[in-house]
Amino acid sequence: MTATVLTQEGEFTVDATDGLLLTPAELQRVTGWSLKPEGLCRDEVCVPMPEALHAGRVDVAAFWQRLGNPVLADDSRTTWVLGAGAQARREALDSLQAPEFELPDLDGRPHRLSDLRGKKVFLATWASW
Repeated sequence: MTATVLTQEGEFTVDATDGLLLTPAELQRVTGWSLKPEGLCRDEVCVPMPEALHAGRVDVAAFWQRLGNPVLADDSRTTWVLGAGAQARREALDSLQAPEFELPDLDGRPHRLSDLRGKKVFLATWASW
């Protein structure tokens, strides 16, 4: 079954089975973590998780939750969100650097925040609640 996975890195279309069971190659493409004999690894950090392996596929939702990160899925389990954990959000806030985003101006031309790096920028936000 084809599923869409949303992460901080982008939107990915994957071939998922039984929830969010992905091949090791898809796991690495979507999350940056890779399957090694010592566990699921990213750089020098490895997390032993043999219970996440099912017939050569990795239960990405269980692994992501083990890392302390939120996982959401729609009712049909075809769209998944792998969110950032509290520590990553805290580090982002401590950096005082706004996350990358793109929005259109009044004429519909898209503008990216990264295009303004090195310039003084005033960001005004508003919410209705």
